[in-house]
Amino acid sequence: MSFTKTTEQDSKYNHLEKMTTSELLMNINKEDKTVPLAVEKVIPQIEILVEKIIDKLNQGGRLFYIGAGTSGRLGIVDASECPPTFGVPYDLVIGLIAGGDTAIRKAVEFAEDSETQGWKDLKSHNISDSDVVIGIAASGTTPYVISALKECNKNNIITGCITCNKNSPLSLAAKFPIEVIVGPEFVTGSSRMKAGTAQKLVLNMITTSTMIRLGRIKGNKMVDMQLSNNKLVDRGTKMLMNELHINANEASRLLEKYKNVRLAIKNYKNERQ
Repeated sequence: MSFTKTTEQDSKYNHLEKMTTSELLMNINKEDKTVPLAVEKVIPQIEILVEKIIDKLNQGGRLFYIGAGTSGRLGIVDASECPPTFGVPYDLVIGLIAGGDTAIRKAVEFAEDSETQGWKDLKSHNISDSDVVIGIAASGTTPYVISALKECNKNNIITGCITCNKNSPLSLAAKFPIEVIVGPEFVTGSSRMKAGTAQKLVLNMITTSTMIRLGRIKGNKMVDMQLSNNKLVDRGTKMLMNELHINANEASRLLEKYKNVRLAIKNYKNERQ
């Protein structure tokens, strides 16, 4: 099967160093506008994977993201935002990056080239066939990610991937591949740009739709969010005021007592009886 890295092909723009700041910004934005359209084309593939994730999480499983470089960092960002946004445990969605936590801030040389470490990193979390593993790699050729997914397949673990090249080795390794074809980057080969944006959009879609289906949203509100700062406390107070038709003082009292918007709503009627 043929495989061409469209993410590595030459930019449609040349002599970038001769462009004005305005021209640079306008042209980057022009390219960025194409990304949501590329994502739209693969919504059916995203849906299939999301349904698998929902099923496993409903049975007590977990969701893992595994990647290297920018792709790994994007997975970690998405995973780390699930507990404060949806009130789920920190070990429900887990992001792993080649090179470990050090690689979140600083590149770890050759970490992505290991064909054994990815599976070792997953095993350190006691990975099992109750879980789902999504490999993230713009190129679709990262050994750390591909080898991890192959081992998952051997152990009957559901695998998916997010990549930006068609028919890549990663796509072939994943049982449920998502291929968002964004084409050449504005700066040739800089896949942190359009490819990174595409990956972030898909990650947002996966976890948000999954958490909604798992009952972590009421109406359109984050009623299970962690009240970890004044902004979120204020947001929770306003949610209670609107939902229960009460004043700010009463809403603040409920939030202080129950420490959670959903619990405050649930227990308010009992208090009134």
